[in-house]
Amino acid sequence: YNGELYNFQSLKAELKALGVVFQSRSDTEVLLRAWQQWGEASLTRLLGMFAFAVWDMRAQRIFLARDQIGIKPLYYGFTSSGDLVFASELKGLLAHPGVERRLDPQALEDYLALGYVPDPKSIYRGIFKLPPGHWLSWRVDDPEPVPCQYWDVPFDRTADVTEDEAAAQLRSLLDGAVASQMIADVPLGAFLSGGVDSSAVVASMSRALHQPVRTCSIGFDHGSFDETVYARRVAGHLHTRHFEQRVSADDYALLDTLAAVYDEPFSDSSALPTYRVCELARTQVTVALSGDGGDENFAGYRRYRLHAWESSLRARLPLSLRKRVFGLLGSIYPKADWAPRPLRAKTTLQALAHDDVEAYYHSVSITSAAMRQRLYSASFKRELQGYSALAVFRSHAKRAPTNHPLLLAQYLDLKTWLPGDILTKVDRASMAHSLEVRVPLLDHRLVEWASSLPPGLKLKGGTGKYVLKKALEPDLPHEVLYR
Repeated sequence: YNGELYNFQSLKAELKALGVVFQSRSDTEVLLRAWQQWGEASLTRLLGMFAFAVWDMRAQRIFLARDQIGIKPLYYGFTSSGDLVFASELKGLLAHPGVERRLDPQALEDYLALGYVPDPKSIYRGIFKLPPGHWLSWRVDDPEPVPCQYWDVPFDRTADVTEDEAAAQLRSLLDGAVASQMIADVPLGAFLSGGVDSSAVVASMSRALHQPVRTCSIGFDHGSFDETVYARRVAGHLHTRHFEQRVSADDYALLDTLAAVYDEPFSDSSALPTYRVCELARTQVTVALSGDGGDENFAGYRRYRLHAWESSLRARLPLSLRKRVFGLLGSIYPKADWAPRPLRAKTTLQALAHDDVEAYYHSVSITSAAMRQRLYSASFKRELQGYSALAVFRSHAKRAPTNHPLLLAQYLDLKTWLPGDILTKVDRASMAHSLEVRVPLLDHRLVEWASSLPPGLKLKGGTGKYVLKKALEPDLPHEVLYR
């Protein structure tokens, strides 16, 4: 078992009422008793971050499960002799002599396109990540198991709420999520970048605590990347005990360490400051709350605004015509990588030639298909058999409960970028320092609620995270919220 159950006390009370007798005060025993009582149905009752395995001695069957959002990792695979192996780290499986180290060509294509290896793949053929919100079961002589989904982001209903009602509801949900994740018998603190999301979490913590919150920030020597001035502004406003550390350009000596920590290819350069902020936080606390998830829940990324605008243009013309006209113009128009994204006519024309899914995939890709094809040898291309990383997005879009352009983009990020990049980065960096990082904005109840919001309350008049900023106006300075 790896993780934390935030509602284990209420689950324990419910189980006690059913006659269950407990022998400890740990959430691990609560999880076990819940599984004994309700089996797979217990997963819908769990609130927290977790990856676990349960061995059913009577049925001679093993169950693996992962939390709704994918905060905690879980790898599994089979040895050459047919044994199931699983671990929270890829290196745990590779330590087994029966696990083969064979590169998965499709996983490499995914990595070179996206900068990370999205689940269910790992960089090795035959080793998989259990997707978020899934479980699987297996017993000897069974065929290879197929993961079963027990939770998904709804996105299939729209709440009928006013702007003020939504802001009040969000404030209540955020306070509830933060309060449940502040329960700890060890020193507690938070990351504070000075952005809206981490500031929201710290503001909620400050309302709940009767003492200053310990906050940690990372700064950069290069002024254009450094946001510590905003972190200090929020820290002063909320009266936190604030700690800072700077990352310099020569900190790349850390790269070998990161390679060992991450197990498989990972190209997000923010892995470096994330490692350093976890290192700093561990000198002060054992548990830290972070603001991850705000951009995905409330449409904070700038690419959402561009995607929504381009989608409105795409809707005016049929795809066949757009492919011919904009595809041709995009192929002959000169590149302008130096320009801001809205002014890159070539990129915009190419986006207009695609459907919403392919256009969004290209907006988050770090390399073009043409560039990758130039890298691949003839034999590697044969191994790929025409596979493209676009298939990852097509697969998720096919199962998505919405086709609204903005909501679909959010759904795709919650299925790919969030677990594959953001949560992977934070988990690896924090575990390397024995720091437990909790993520209130990814409380699955809050995620469900956010998915039901009308798009206009997330992205309004070019302002992303609109309702979140509205909810925080009583707590944070205007220049922090709307910078």
